[in-house]
Amino acid sequence: MQDNATEVTAAGIARLAGVGRAAVSNWRRRHADFPKPVGGTETSPSFALAEVEDWLRRQGKLAEVPLRERVWQQLVGHPEGPVAALVHAGCALLLIHDRPTVWLELSAASDERLAELLPTALEQVLAPRFGMVRRPAVRTPAPAELLPSAPLLRGAAELAAELGARQTYEFLLGRHLDANPRQYTLTPGDLAALMADLAGPARSFLDPACGTGALLRAVAPGTDQELYGQDSAPELAELTALRLALHTRAAVRTAVGDSLRADAYETLRADAVLCHPPFNERNWGHDELAYDPRWEYGFPARTESELAWVQHALARLRDGGTAVLLMPPPPPPAARAAASAPISCAVAPCARSSPCRSARHPRTTSRCTCGCCAAPKGRPRSPRCSSRTRPASRRPPTAAAVSTGRPSAPPSWTPGTPSTAPAPPAKSPA
Repeated sequence: MQDNATEVTAAGIARLAGVGRAAVSNWRRRHADFPKPVGGTETSPSFALAEVEDWLRRQGKLAEVPLRERVWQQLVGHPEGPVAALVHAGCALLLIHDRPTVWLELSAASDERLAELLPTALEQVLAPRFGMVRRPAVRTPAPAELLPSAPLLRGAAELAAELGARQTYEFLLGRHLDANPRQYTLTPGDLAALMADLAGPARSFLDPACGTGALLRAVAPGTDQELYGQDSAPELAELTALRLALHTRAAVRTAVGDSLRADAYETLRADAVLCHPPFNERNWGHDELAYDPRWEYGFPARTESELAWVQHALARLRDGGTAVLLMPPPPPPAARAAASAPISCAVAPCARSSPCRSARHPRTTSRCTCGCCAAPKGRPRSPRCSSRTRPASRRPPTAAAVSTGRPSAPPSWTPGTPSTAPAPPAKSPA
């Protein structure tokens, strides 16, 4: 029976029965017929969900498992892990959302037959919704992968009949994120809405570090929109793609890969870029990206990866487009003064930046700055960082110059010209 593949911990049993965890420990000691562990560890064993449900009913401790709890336990106890279960559930919910009659026909068959026929039906939904990119985020699961998920998919479909496909996926994804707070860097919903509002109405949006898709989901939906996302974690790119496809009818394009090292959208010029980049990363590609043409305003330092993301965002904007990024706090005045250089001020002429609001980073106690930058119309592209020319300086623009638009010294050069170009000679008075 496929349900036996789904495991549940003692904490999950307590939630099923509506009791404390100590009660579950007492049941294990006092009842010889309590289900035996089938996995986990000695200190945190796991049990077959179907056996637990049957035992609770026989003991009169559970009349019926709440549907939401049953589906959640099937997801969290999936033999391939909760992320794989979320992807399979998301694919099925997207099929239910787009082609409900097809799902009804398939679900009438046995689990084995459902797993065999489902990939063909999913392919007809996934391909048109996600299009073709270099490395598509969502692939069609194989029958062997879907077979252990059959009970979960049936439960998710039953829950979707109550809540709707979109709300069902948001419930499952949200609960997974809440249960694993240290595994993900989340953007609070109100902050995501603020950043999307700052970007304003646009046709195409890009998030080069999309994470769980909070920023792109906050964009006001439109039928003619195009949403582009990329993340280095394959599971996050998959979850984001499914989340957006269930949320909007806009064209959704997501890709797997590090946007700095392996940009999937090299030719894209988006109307708006929204980004919550990873903070304080030293291994962002400093050594191999020294000659990258994106560094129009100076080669970012190894210790300031956030400024590489700022220039990446500017490089992917169309002329006149807007980028909104969540930035770490600016460095102290002494450090900011030490970084002052012509290149550190080059962002100011091309970035119409303004400090909009400070927000606490969800994983630290420090406050972050939400910076809004605009690419000027008709900006020239600088040739100085091509593969044949080494950047003239490695000093990056400071966080204050990028996120607040207040450079520490007057600009000494204009965008599109080398930072080492001498100042023009002063004209003699007439």
